[in-house]
Amino acid sequence: MYQIALKMLLANRGKYLGMVLSLAFTSLIMTQQPAVFASILARTYGLIDDIAIADIWVMDPQAQSVEESKAMPDTRLSLVRSVSGVEWAVPLHKGQLKVRLPDGNTVGCGLIGVDDVSLIGAPGVMRSGSMADLRMGDAVVVDAEGASKRLAVQTDHGLRPLGAGDALEVNDRRAVVVGVVNATPTFQSQPTLYTTYSRVKMFNKSERKLMSFVLVKAQPGQDHRALAARIASETGLTALTADDFRARTLQHFIKRTAIIMHFGTTILMSFCIGAVVTGLMFHNFTQDALRHFGVLKAMGADDRTLLLMILSQALLVAGTGFGIGVGMAMIMGNLPGDPMGMRLSPLILAVGGGAVLSITLVSAALSIRQVLRLEPAMVFKQ
Repeated sequence: MYQIALKMLLANRGKYLGMVLSLAFTSLIMTQQPAVFASILARTYGLIDDIAIADIWVMDPQAQSVEESKAMPDTRLSLVRSVSGVEWAVPLHKGQLKVRLPDGNTVGCGLIGVDDVSLIGAPGVMRSGSMADLRMGDAVVVDAEGASKRLAVQTDHGLRPLGAGDALEVNDRRAVVVGVVNATPTFQSQPTLYTTYSRVKMFNKSERKLMSFVLVKAQPGQDHRALAARIASETGLTALTADDFRARTLQHFIKRTAIIMHFGTTILMSFCIGAVVTGLMFHNFTQDALRHFGVLKAMGADDRTLLLMILSQALLVAGTGFGIGVGMAMIMGNLPGDPMGMRLSPLILAVGGGAVLSITLVSAALSIRQVLRLEPAMVFKQ
């Protein structure tokens, strides 16, 4: 009986393709948009993820997020180091400046100043060069995405990625690129330069305070939240675990922007359009197939068998449409040059699949009522 149900569905190609395409479009929007949104949110706390070695982030009490910090005097570093339970504490600078490229163009960049001795604060995966070369004179390291896009150098043969050996001009000072590192792109898609904390002072001679954060490693056995509370109590600064600082940054970003409303509206509209189109087309398909169901009823098929036949049709449509939609989302997410990227997690797939399945089951439920009320004699009278 199930084969008959599927043949009935596939024989009506127009409505079958219409239902599949509407669900594919719905699946595409309901998976691609949340995946892009998740990728954007991840960029807001990318620096915290890149410096995974730090257990606790210490900052000025007015700092709201990793992107909006207030510089502190260097004397705060020794205060943090004096708190019991701190294994080590190092300074970190996060700022912005203008960089002049070898071809004369000027680009706004982020600047990260890492600890001179340990180089803690720099991403760990180098694409080329060595992070240890930061100790060389005038050395900087650039992130891979920035080096290949906004910092790309114009030559007679076109653009080429910025690479080791290229010289830059940072606030009228010479800087030399010694490596390219893989780092999480920023929300503003700005290139990022990494150098030592002491060299940041040379690039920003007019700034008196340059320490944006103090990165802290807890001694073994220390409770991170308890240590953070102790640091805050003894220094008067704000101290948060990496997880808490990530959540605070994310919450601040969501409150300060309307991006979640824009993505939510798009997803809701897609769900509504998919539900209406699929529901109408499934209803019309069942109307066309009523005579076939009437004949099956007259031949002895009970209501349960007809119910399962309609559900099998609905599941085939949902599965095909969802598969096509997710496939299209994956293709779009892997297109070269995609500025935002995607984070298609199992949760997003589960929510998207559940939404498509609910649309299809509700459409099937509305159609089942017609079949269950159908009198076989009416079919033969027609």
